[in-house]
Amino acid sequence: MIRTPRTGRPPALRPVQHHVTHQPLPSDSPLLQPVTAGALRAANRVWLAPLTRNRADADGTPNDLSVEYYRQRAGAGVVITEGSQPSAVGQGYPNTAGVVTDANEAGWTRVADAVHAEGGTLVVQLMHAGRISHTGTIDGATPVSSTATPAQGEIFTTEGPQAHSAPRALATDELPGVAAEFADAARRAIRAGVDGVELHAANGYLLHQFLADGVNDRTDAYGGPAENRARFVVEVAKATADAVGADRVGIRLSPANPYNDITEDDVSVYETLVAQLADLGLAYVHLLAEADDPIVGKLRAVWPGVLVLNTGFAVDSDRDAVGRIVADGVADAVTVGRPFIANPDLVTRWTRGSELNEPDPSTFYGGGAEGYTDYPRLAG
Repeated sequence: MIRTPRTGRPPALRPVQHHVTHQPLPSDSPLLQPVTAGALRAANRVWLAPLTRNRADADGTPNDLSVEYYRQRAGAGVVITEGSQPSAVGQGYPNTAGVVTDANEAGWTRVADAVHAEGGTLVVQLMHAGRISHTGTIDGATPVSSTATPAQGEIFTTEGPQAHSAPRALATDELPGVAAEFADAARRAIRAGVDGVELHAANGYLLHQFLADGVNDRTDAYGGPAENRARFVVEVAKATADAVGADRVGIRLSPANPYNDITEDDVSVYETLVAQLADLGLAYVHLLAEADDPIVGKLRAVWPGVLVLNTGFAVDSDRDAVGRIVADGVADAVTVGRPFIANPDLVTRWTRGSELNEPDPSTFYGGGAEGYTDYPRLAG
């Protein structure tokens, strides 16, 4: 999710302490234990969170920088990539990766080969932005959504911040085609050698726009009660699972997350949704929520598989705090974002109890190697 453009030249990067150092982790630490999620084999339980970085080529193809960035972070239990559009109209921001064309697919093959050469596991997140887009980013096309109501606020474009373009509501008979786009993108990803895909149904993007009662104003079979609002997400998950195998498909959810102009009072839709996803046998559910949020326990109760938790900034991704999440059985693995940006060898640093590099927010979105592939790693 982009909030501000990259401006100016960033300060020189240097290894500085981000959190206090710790004692080294014992070899039996819960964070260092392997875990299997469907067909995915994770060497540890510290996974790379999906992070929009806006460094792909203009046509959405992962490039040399992308290859190096993900290769550096292959020590994560699972490397989950930036949100990558499954169709041209699904793009939200400039220079996000796509899984749409042969060139995109070839780029992901290079990324997969690099991550696998380092012993890593790679999952591509499929993100259709829906109404969180601008016509200038999608070659003049109109964004699509569950609704015709535009999102409030602005989005970053190549011309600077702009109001979100007004979307059109997808017609009922168009929905199978959109589900097929997710499935086709998943096929491309697996054909490229990627280990799995993650459906982005969080943070206010298209699938979340169907789930959220404050956004979805439909009067067809995909609007109204929780069962209806969950329907499209289930259909997308089933189409994707049928295409590449349910054991290679995860999904990300963020109940009541207000990002991107989401209003959501009825979170019971997530219990309805996850119960149906359990019947499909997906690889994992990736939840963005605070560890003590009651929704975590409710979904844990209806989800028999691997649960991955991202707490956002609730515990600031401190090593010991996220370790307790796994040790206490709140989740089976955790995803970590900003510390992985500045510390490509984060698992090694946490294992040794080493100090961390401080991330430079001015380089988060767009640009080149600075703040992307040039953070220092530990010697030895």
